[in-house]
Amino acid sequence: MKRVLIPFAVLVALAAAVPAWAQQAAPQSLNLTLDGVGKVSAPLQIVLLLTLLSFVPAILVTMTSFTRIAIVFHFLRQALGTQETPSNQILMGLTLFLTVFIMAPVGERINAAALQPALSGQIDVSEAVLRATPPLREFMLKQTRESDLALFVDLAKVSRPKTREDLPMRVIIPAFVISELKTGFQMGFFLFIPFLLIDLVVSTTLLSMGMMQLPPAMISLPFKVLLFVMIDGWNLLVGSVVRSFF
Repeated sequence: MKRVLIPFAVLVALAAAVPAWAQQAAPQSLNLTLDGVGKVSAPLQIVLLLTLLSFVPAILVTMTSFTRIAIVFHFLRQALGTQETPSNQILMGLTLFLTVFIMAPVGERINAAALQPALSGQIDVSEAVLRATPPLREFMLKQTRESDLALFVDLAKVSRPKTREDLPMRVIIPAFVISELKTGFQMGFFLFIPFLLIDLVVSTTLLSMGMMQLPPAMISLPFKVLLFVMIDGWNLLVGSVVRSFF
């Protein structure tokens, strides 16, 4: 996690230093020009980089393991019937750290191949983006179904590639998202089954006893929580979700 967070801290420091640097370099700023196609002055590269950082939340949600984990945790809370327990802050925090844990190998490859050379001035921003794409593409393709890729290849009207690696990112990203949604819903369905059985048993028992005024959820909730605790549910659930990406 440290290797992933340090580059972002460096970028934040650059963002804080830009105003002071701009005041000192004001006389020379009038001479900023484009040296050619793909060659942009350093100040403009910093501005572009800071602008791209505004897309980090969207990238985090759609191009990582965040979506599947968030859906599974939502289904778990609905199946247990615990309303707002655990709270959204706890679930989102756990989801975020699990995402960092799962994406750490990909982040380390991107950091070594693209981010560190770009920060040291060895390559420009465009080259860094090109180097950062293959590790992320490999991760997304591993989790994406062939049918979803075929759907967006057809919708994009692009020629059928020879290999999956030849697919453009505008096809891979939406295909990956809907694959993650389907996988998350499948895992959520299997989560519901044992808790649904408890609800059925409690409802049938209360109905046979003539206690129709007593809400079944009030009786079934302690049994569902007890079942989840007895089987060490958090350990099983988190382990299953993380292993589904490897």
